[in-house]
Amino acid sequence: MSSDSSDPLYWLRVILASNRGTLMELGITPIVTSGMIMQLLAGANLIEVDFSLKEDRALFSGAQKLFAMVFAFGQATVSVMTGLYGDPSEIGAGVCLLLIIQLVFAGLISMLLDELLQKGYGLGSGISLFIATNICESIVWKAFSPTTVNTGRGPEFEGAIIALFYLVITRNDKIRALKEAFYRTNLPNVMNLLATVVVFGIVIYLQGFRVELPVKSNRFRAYFMSPPHSIKDALLDPIHTVVYVAFMLTACALFSKTWIEVSGSSPREVAKQLKEQGMVMAGHRETSTYKELKRIIPTAAAFGGACIGALSVLADLLELPQSKEHRIVLDVKTRFFDF
Repeated sequence: MSSDSSDPLYWLRVILASNRGTLMELGITPIVTSGMIMQLLAGANLIEVDFSLKEDRALFSGAQKLFAMVFAFGQATVSVMTGLYGDPSEIGAGVCLLLIIQLVFAGLISMLLDELLQKGYGLGSGISLFIATNICESIVWKAFSPTTVNTGRGPEFEGAIIALFYLVITRNDKIRALKEAFYRTNLPNVMNLLATVVVFGIVIYLQGFRVELPVKSNRFRAYFMSPPHSIKDALLDPIHTVVYVAFMLTACALFSKTWIEVSGSSPREVAKQLKEQGMVMAGHRETSTYKELKRIIPTAAAFGGACIGALSVLADLLELPQSKEHRIVLDVKTRFFDF
């Protein structure tokens, strides 16, 4: 497979911990896809699952793993047969079969590692760990990579930090060297790295915002849709910027409100769960719990979705490389809940 060939799954790999040309080619796609489909089926009541019963939980988990393997086989087959690793007629049926087997086996290993961590033999889940590892590897490499790239002006270090020290030490004009290290456009620069740190900090800070619902026990009394590429582009085309920001905030807010309905987190479902557990909101009767949850949950979901959309817009304007803002948000969110 040519290393400089185009990658049709480039943007998909950004959020699914996938690395081209490795056994993690599929990433966490089969696990995430099967989980989302099963969650949607359960949330829409297309399948009846009582998560309070051990047998139902076991069946649900088994079905999710089965779907994951089916998706892994399907994705591996499509990837190989569509020529992602070369023309199937040239590499031969035997090589194609071996590639499919390797990808499916790697997907099985990823699923088993995720289950191992969920059983309590680690921190968090395998999904969040895979994403965190992939993001950290990419950030560290782009900051400290010793690889040199010829950009037409002579060899340059790919790593932003190494390039910073190299330019400052070797160039006579220190101001120009700093400017190039901070703002070079052909390779990772220091501003990209600082923007990544800023987005990490903002996501961690916003993750602490929550709505506390006091409960007590009844049993026990105790074109315009594309992002501007930089702040300069946003200022030069304000109409585009306003339309894009409004679309992102509205879409994320609506998606968040829709997701709570189909994922079993709607006010009615939460009220039902509280009732089954013998819990009510402090200061509210059992009959008024649903009304209070209906007032709070959709608003909190919409606000949270809008905040995620605002972070994505901010990261686009800060020119984070390879759309890392989406992976950063996902990674910080998953690791936050792990701890």
